[in-house]
Amino acid sequence: MILACQNIAKSFASADVLRDITFHIEEHEKAALIGVNGAGKSTLLKIITGEMAPDGGQITLSRGATLGYLAQHQNINGDRTIYEEVLDAKQDILDMEREMRRLEARMKTASGSELEGLMDTYTRLTHSFELSNGYACQSEVTGVLKGLGFSEEDFQKELSTLSGGQKTRVALGRLLLTRPDVLLLDEPTNHLDMASITWLETYLMNYPGAVLIVSHDRYFLDRIVTRVIEIESGKSMTFPGNYTVYSEKKAVVRRAEYNAWMNQQQEIRHQEAVIEKLKSFNREKSIRRAESREKMLDKIELLEKPSAPAADMHIHLTPRITSGNDVLTVTELSKSYPGQPLFRNQSFEIHRGERVAIIGNNGTGKTTILKIINGLVKPDGGNVALGAKVHIGYYDQEHQVLHMEKTIFEEISDAYPSMTQTEIRNVLAAFLFTGDEVFQPISTLSGGERGRVSLAKLMLSEANFLILDEPTNHLDIVSKEILEDALREYTGTVLYVSHDRYFINRTATRILELTGETLVNYIGNYDYYLEKKEELTKAYVPSANAGVSAGDSKEPEQPAVSAAQQDWKAQKEAQARQRKKENDLRKLEERIAALEERDRAIDEEFNLPETGTDLPRCQALSREKAEIAEELEGLYEEWELLAE
Repeated sequence: MILACQNIAKSFASADVLRDITFHIEEHEKAALIGVNGAGKSTLLKIITGEMAPDGGQITLSRGATLGYLAQHQNINGDRTIYEEVLDAKQDILDMEREMRRLEARMKTASGSELEGLMDTYTRLTHSFELSNGYACQSEVTGVLKGLGFSEEDFQKELSTLSGGQKTRVALGRLLLTRPDVLLLDEPTNHLDMASITWLETYLMNYPGAVLIVSHDRYFLDRIVTRVIEIESGKSMTFPGNYTVYSEKKAVVRRAEYNAWMNQQQEIRHQEAVIEKLKSFNREKSIRRAESREKMLDKIELLEKPSAPAADMHIHLTPRITSGNDVLTVTELSKSYPGQPLFRNQSFEIHRGERVAIIGNNGTGKTTILKIINGLVKPDGGNVALGAKVHIGYYDQEHQVLHMEKTIFEEISDAYPSMTQTEIRNVLAAFLFTGDEVFQPISTLSGGERGRVSLAKLMLSEANFLILDEPTNHLDIVSKEILEDALREYTGTVLYVSHDRYFINRTATRILELTGETLVNYIGNYDYYLEKKEELTKAYVPSANAGVSAGDSKEPEQPAVSAAQQDWKAQKEAQARQRKKENDLRKLEERIAALEERDRAIDEEFNLPETGTDLPRCQALSREKAEIAEELEGLYEEWELLAE
C-alpha cells in the first residue's frame, strides 16, 4: 500500500461535500476516481496533496514516496519556451551533466592524486547519470512533447503565448517526466486529441508508479485502470476492474439499494396504517399493540434515499417526419485556409438510420465539414445535397440559439409548450440542471452550461437529421449514458464529431476518419475502427456492404417461451392469492365494523330508562355484549395477521 485515505470528511459552509471517504492504493496500481460533477473528486485530490485540509480523517503516504499532481487548470507563465519548461523537470540530470563537463575540464589540467580524486568522482557521477537515463534525457523530453501533440515548431513558443489547454499539456508533460511514485491526474485527457490520448494510455499503462485518475473518458479508464473508486453522496465505494466492469456491478448495487429503500418505505407506511387502524379499534389490548408497534418503528434505522437508477431516466427522440432514405450526399468537397489545407475532393453519403462519427486529430477539419453541411462555411469546391424531407437539428457550442433574457425552464417551456413541468424538469435533470437551478437566467450561465441547455433543446426538436459537434463535452458520465441510450433508440439519422471513444463505440454504426486530407470509411464502431485501421489505406474505398452479413435465421427459443409461460402461471397464482387475502381482509373489516356498530347500539339501549327496569332484557344485552367483545378480540388478532 502506497496511499491510503481513512474517513476523509470536508464541508463548505453548510454543505457536506465529503463525509466518509475510505480507500487505499497499492504500489504500481492504476485506479480511477469517479462521481458526478460536484461530488468532490477534485477536492479530494487537493486534500491528498495537502493543498487543502480535511475536516476529519487521515491521509497516509508511504515513507519516502513522492506525489505528483495535475490540476484541471494551470497558471504557468513566463518567458520560458515549452521545451525549456518541460526540460526543467530533468534539472537534476542537467545538473549532473553540467558537473560532468566541469570535471572533464578540470581533469585536463590535473595530475597525481588530484587527478585520481577527480576520476573517482567522475566515475561515480557518470554511473548515476547512466542509471538516471541521462544520455536519453533530451530525446525523452522530445518524445513526451510530441506524444502530447506538440510539433517541433511548437517547442520554441513562449508560455505566455499559450492557451489554457496548451498550458495544461505542458504541465502534464513536465509532471510525467518527474516520475513521482504516485501520479494524481485531474481530467488529463482534456485538451488532447485522439492520437495524444492513445499515447498517454500507453505511457500510463507502462508507468512504474501508482496512478489515481479523475476522468469522464470511459474508454481511457477501460484501458488503464484496474480499480474504480466512486464518490456518491459524500461516501466512497470501491469496485475491482475497469470502468465497464464497474458500470455493470454498480447497476446491480444501485438497483439493490433503491429497492431496499423502497421496500423500507413501503413497510413504514404499512406499519403506520396498521397502527392507525389498531388505535381506531379503541380497545385496551389493540392500543397496547399499536404502542408496541410504534416503539418498533422508532427503532428502525432509516436508509438514505439513493439516487434513482440512471436506467429510470430516458430522453425519447422522435422525428416528426420520416426523411427519405438518402439523407445527405457530399460530392468532391474541398476546403483549405491560407497555409492550412484541410481536405480535397472528398465524397460520401449518409442514409436514413445511420449514426456516423467523424473522427481525427485536432485541426484536420472535422468541425468545418459540419459547418459546411449547415451552410455556415462555404467550401472551396464540391457540393452538399440534402435528401427529401430532411430536417436538420444542429448542435454547435459556438452557435447556440438561446434567449439570454429567459430562464433555463422558460427556454424549454416556451419552445415546447405542450410539455408538462415534470417532463421539462426530467429532461433538464438529465443535462445536470436540478432544483432551483432551472430558474437561472441564460445570461448568467457559463459557456458549458449554455451548451447543455442547447443540447437539451435540440434533443426535443423532433428533427430527423441531428448534426452534433462534441455533444458529450460538459456532461458527466450519467448524462453521457442517458444521451447514448437516446441516440441508440433514435429512428432518425445522426452525424457527429466527437473525441469520446466510449461514446463513439456505443453509438456509431459507421466512422469517417479524417486523416491526410482524406476521409477513410469504417463500417462499424470504434473497436472495429481500431481492428481495421492498420489494414486500410488512407485512400477511401467505398465498401457499403462490407461487414454486413446475411440475416441469420433464428432458432425458436422454446425453453425461453416455456419459462415465460411458467412465470406467467406463477404470477397469476400469486395474484389470485393476493386477491383472496384482500377479499378476506375486506370481509373481516366489514364484520368488525358491524360488531362495533352493534356494540355501540347496545350501549345506547342500556341508557334507555325502560331498559333499566327490564331485567331479562338487561341480561340478554349483557350476554350479547360479552359475546361481541370476545369475537372482536379474535377478529382484531386475525386482522393484524392478515394486515401483515
